[in-house]
Amino acid sequence: MSKQATTISEEGYSATNEVREFETTIDSNGEEAPDTLESLLAAYGSCYVPALRVGGQQRGAEDLGRIEIDSEGELNDDDKLESITFDIRVEAEVDDETGEEIIERAFELCKVHDALKESLHADASIEGDAF
Repeated sequence: MSKQATTISEEGYSATNEVREFETTIDSNGEEAPDTLESLLAAYGSCYVPALRVGGQQRGAEDLGRIEIDSEGELNDDDKLESITFDIRVEAEVDDETGEEIIERAFELCKVHDALKESLHADASIEGDAF
């Protein structure tokens, strides 16, 4: 099995991406659409949500409810990602120990996390009963 996407750029630095029947636009300058690094942060967070839900179920938190992840990527002097931080808020009441277990398990399950170089694995915090 494999995954496939087609990226098309007619001119400039913006590209349209065709994935199955879906289409997204990424603009490396960030003028007309999210830039490439913002898109990576969004993909990482989007992948981490189901990993959190499964990790929660496996660590005794059956339903995390609403989840919000603020993803932040710090850039180095070359405008490349140097670090990533997740600030995670969940609706369920989760104690610190269980929260850390959920975070650890979610990183093991997240496919985008697995694909990133080790220096970009997100540092993460979780806040339960946040809503």
